[in-house]
Amino acid sequence: QVQLVESGGGLVQAGGSLRLSCTASGRTFGTYGMAWFRQAPGKEREFVAALTWSVGYTNYADSVKDRFTISRDNAKNTLYLQMNNLKHEDTAIYYCAAPKRLYISTDPADFGSWGQGTQVTVSS
Repeated sequence: QVQLVESGGGLVQAGGSLRLSCTASGRTFGTYGMAWFRQAPGKEREFVAALTWSVGYTNYADSVKDRFTISRDNAKNTLYLQMNNLKHEDTAIYYCAAPKRLYISTDPADFGSWGQGTQVTVSS
């Protein structure tokens, strides 16, 4: 099992930037990659971005493409999400997650380890 802890959320004005961090501990060597999801009030949890370790493959939701960047610091076992040009509709709780099996999908059901989440609020 992988333990995940997110940080870096906060309140920012539209057009601003934030960088989220997700520190992993436990059986990190068993993960294929990791992903970020978000959940806004009254909405389902949705995929944001993913990164695979071996070839550095990245995938982004269309709504965040060209604004968000996912990356990893191997030495620190930390996953990042750099968010630029934030919009009001980016307001949500952001979660990092590790997959149950050796593939990365965009379906939250395929992820078995989750952090507690960090709140991002973008004022318009």
